[in-house]
Amino acid sequence: MSPVPPGPAGETAPLAADLNADPLPIPADPQASGPALAAGEPPPLPVVVLISGSGSNLQALIDGAVNGNLPIRIAAVIANRGDAYGLERARRAGIPTQVLSHQDFDDREAFDAALMDLIDGFYPGLVVLAGFMRILTPGFVAHYPGRMLNIHPSLLPKYRGLHTHERALAAREREHGATVHFVTAELDGGPAILQARVPVAADDDASRLAARVLVQEHRLYPQVVRWFAQGRLALSPDGLPCLDGQALDAPLRLDLLTPDQLA
Repeated sequence: MSPVPPGPAGETAPLAADLNADPLPIPADPQASGPALAAGEPPPLPVVVLISGSGSNLQALIDGAVNGNLPIRIAAVIANRGDAYGLERARRAGIPTQVLSHQDFDDREAFDAALMDLIDGFYPGLVVLAGFMRILTPGFVAHYPGRMLNIHPSLLPKYRGLHTHERALAAREREHGATVHFVTAELDGGPAILQARVPVAADDDASRLAARVLVQEHRLYPQVVRWFAQGRLALSPDGLPCLDGQALDAPLRLDLLTPDQLA
């Protein structure tokens, strides 16, 4: 999405990457380990998750990896706040955690350079933004072209930025929801992949609406991460998400996915 004024404590949504940039090769992870794999079975995709808060979407990914529904290995959880509860979720799951406070750096560029170095030390095939409330510099985003995902609590392109639930209610929307998209150089404007829709009730307030949207987020994000980890989802050179080789001109709807798409 295009930049918006920062919210409380300067929070806002992340920027995204150059669609035409050549993807950087993903180095082999010399630290990778885990149970022996069956012949021909690919190893789980190493993923780094960035958080700033409670980490409920992180928990959905942890649960999916533990129960075998997600072919990923969460290599690390990195937070820019030491009090982010998501760090405790990761520790309970035995996942390495790191805290890199943006307050320790003079500017955004210096923080992002340090963050990039920290992430790359875990050799991720995918970077997942799960409530990471920092604006990312274009250089950072361009370092992970086509392999960084974000989830946003609105039916993009509506309500980019903050306070999406309040804005949907103020506009008397009949539907609200959430969107998973590739991160590109336009804030909350990266190519949308999958959306979940939530009816707006007459007596909704922002808290009740947000809670129902969050339930759908916990279904939405693991599905998209699963596609990516299976090698079924990619960002094409012309900037469109491609699922199973088919370009998506519009985001898919979670409630309308076919059995083949859910497989």
